[in-house]
Amino acid sequence: MTTDDLPVAPLGRVGARPRTLVTGCADRVGRACACEFARRGHDLVMVVRTIDARAQASKAAALAAGGTECTVDLRACDLADLGAVGALGSALAQSALDALVHCAAIYEAQPLGAITAESALAHYTVNALAPLLLVQSLRGSLAGSSLAGGGAIVLFSDMHVQGRFYGGHAGYFASKGAVDALVGALAVELGPTIRCNGIAPGVVAFPEGSDPAFMARYIERTPLKRAGTPEEAAACAAWLALDATFVNGEIIRLDGGRFHR
Repeated sequence: MTTDDLPVAPLGRVGARPRTLVTGCADRVGRACACEFARRGHDLVMVVRTIDARAQASKAAALAAGGTECTVDLRACDLADLGAVGALGSALAQSALDALVHCAAIYEAQPLGAITAESALAHYTVNALAPLLLVQSLRGSLAGSSLAGGGAIVLFSDMHVQGRFYGGHAGYFASKGAVDALVGALAVELGPTIRCNGIAPGVVAFPEGSDPAFMARYIERTPLKRAGTPEEAAACAAWLALDATFVNGEIIRLDGGRFHR
């Protein structure tokens, strides 16, 4: 169980500044979300799998985006380890939080015939169960938010789960289908003090080592003729959490129109 950097006392609010917890902050969309919320005046709890050079670089980027008043609490937590998830939730349960943005994810190709129970369970645990358990631990803190729309949760799904499946990723798609269901369930159960919404991106950052021919085909089938960016995903997350105060239980496709092709 990873318990690096867990506090001995709850985190209080620094003045009137709101605080957002972002998972998966080491790079890509998670880093961009942390920077966007910092830019919009939030202090941060940044959750990474391990506190290494990438994580420290993300923390530095968020601090630079947030300015001199911004504070960042960098936490190590392996979200595939339910004991570590429970420890993180317990450590933060009495802390002041206004939003939770779950960017951490597992995305691995495994065709039918090669899927193991361990791999499928890891996908489900990181992509769907970890945010559910964190919300359960942190709902009291989020319910006390002073944000205009109340506490906010943003979960990342995948637009392909909505009817654009492809082969080799059944375990991953099953976990992201659970995320879609979780958005609606939490929206119903946590209102009126907490809203929950989701983002279903297409490609906003191609996986490392992606085949150039595949990338070209994907972009050709996207009406906007490009991939999205982590910054665009972060801007959408911030809009849902901070601006869309009457949006609850919705999943926004962020795919440049790719779903319709």
